[in-house]
Amino acid sequence: MTDSLQKLLAELLGTFMLVFVGSLAILSSIEGETGVVCIALGFGLALLAGLYAFGELSGGHYNPIVSLAMVLDRRMDPKDLVPYWVAQFAGAVLASLCVLIAFDSDAVADTTTQVGPAVSTGGALFLEMLVSAVFVIVILQATRSDRFGRTALLAISLTLVAAHVALVPLTGASLNTARSFGPALIGTYWTDFWVYLIGPPIGAVLGWAVFAVVNRGGEGLTAKAS
Repeated sequence: MTDSLQKLLAELLGTFMLVFVGSLAILSSIEGETGVVCIALGFGLALLAGLYAFGELSGGHYNPIVSLAMVLDRRMDPKDLVPYWVAQFAGAVLASLCVLIAFDSDAVADTTTQVGPAVSTGGALFLEMLVSAVFVIVILQATRSDRFGRTALLAISLTLVAAHVALVPLTGASLNTARSFGPALIGTYWTDFWVYLIGPPIGAVLGWAVFAVVNRGGEGLTAKAS
């Protein structure tokens, strides 16, 4: 197996773990009324498991916006971006197919990211954008830091937990277009999907720009502009 194929398989399986375990956490929270914390821990710990299992092979992105940020920060070859995205979306779809096999299409629909009643779709878009930016900033810094590098996996996973605690009741806490796409496709529930198609990628660009300015004095932005 070639090195590039191994990386793509790692991305597919890592995204699968994130979406499958996270989806089960959602269904468990509905059945057992365990609430937002159960969902947040499900996604955060699933990400941590995926990072330990496959992160060394592919970089452990499991999220299109992370791959986008890595390309913007020149840590990833742009030609690898689309293959990574394909692997991530495929992993999310496979995860939702497994939920469908274990339960039914209604259960898959229950795992979709949905805008809550307390916020408008415009507000949900804004929140997804900002929290995605925070997530990307943490990833970009934690994965390059000599001081905090040993705790990078934990920092990234806990940031995802915090994001879910904050956003699950409001936006469903996507921060990951692939994670939203898999359940939407298999559960045939596309309501407000555009929020998760647009918000997280814009957040990734914003997060990278903030990271470049604060941590590098805008050096990365200047290089891109030239």
